[in-house]
Amino acid sequence: MKTIDKYLFQALDNYPFWLEGTVESLDYALSYDAKNTTALCLYGRVHAEQLLDYETAKAYFQEALGIDVYALEVYPYYIQTLLCNEDYEEAERLIAFALTIKGISKTAILLEKAALLERRGEIKAALKLMKTIKLSCFTLSDADAVAELEKRLKGKRGLLFEKKKKKPEKSASKKESKTKKK
Repeated sequence: MKTIDKYLFQALDNYPFWLEGTVESLDYALSYDAKNTTALCLYGRVHAEQLLDYETAKAYFQEALGIDVYALEVYPYYIQTLLCNEDYEEAERLIAFALTIKGISKTAILLEKAALLERRGEIKAALKLMKTIKLSCFTLSDADAVAELEKRLKGKRGLLFEKKKKKPEKSASKKESKTKKK
């Protein structure tokens, strides 16, 4: 095993529970290989998920993909960061590209596409995408994530339907109150 692998495994093992150890291990790993996409990706995650510094995180993800466009581990986290930073058009382009890459987790990318649609308020479109996501799912952990997303989307759809249903009731009650006054 290479020394860099030892530090990468330490960083991955430490994250997210011991951030100091994670960063220290990442620094050592990058001192051995400054172009290691896994280390750069994890640094991007630290900045996005822990520090909420999306611009710095994006820079790490871009650097990793600049080194290796086939760094499959980067895409889901990069897309999540773009969504958190409300860079929806950029996220949409990255999703479209990521889905063309051989070997990438289509489920993970399609889940991010559904999250993009959800953030845009396109709940019906996100629910329609669920069939495709379910067909791309091959692990129990993916199936759990899909079920959780579908439940959340259906809940939001219920809220939207309830909201539309309530509007006519308000106008009907106004008419009733006007007729009672006369």
